[in-house]
Amino acid sequence: MRLVVISIGRLKQGPERELADRYRERFGDIGRKLGFRGLEIQEIPESRARDAATRISEEAAAISAAIPDKSMLVALDERGDNIDSAGFAKHLGRWRDEAAANTIFAIGGADGLSPELRRKAKLCVAFGAATWPHQMVRVMLLEQIYRAATILAGHPYHRA
Repeated sequence: MRLVVISIGRLKQGPERELADRYRERFGDIGRKLGFRGLEIQEIPESRARDAATRISEEAAAISAAIPDKSMLVALDERGDNIDSAGFAKHLGRWRDEAAANTIFAIGGADGLSPELRRKAKLCVAFGAATWPHQMVRVMLLEQIYRAATILAGHPYHRA
């Protein structure tokens, strides 16, 4: 199964990019052994529309166009479920075992994801009740993907 993070906005050079790259590389090492075919990042430019509704709509269209058919969609949204790392790993492991071709993680822009994308998602995840910048959400997501792989592999990184 291929994992793809589709994110609105660029992650500029700096500590967030370094952390994101580190977790992505770590996942690559362990992910192949677990049957994952890679972890890709697709950055989509932020909409420049004047009003939030139009920005959300334009960004949703761009995200939707990047999602292959028959993919598992995971929406990162502050209204999503707060699931623990073991539960997150179970979802990824189950989808991999069911031979899902792709799991797509969608991170919206400053105005969030469209209700339509949230409805299409097999899983809607929040990293707590706080609102996080999309750059931080990307780093936290990549860490959780790496952590999920270590849980599936029985690696001691996750000490719960």
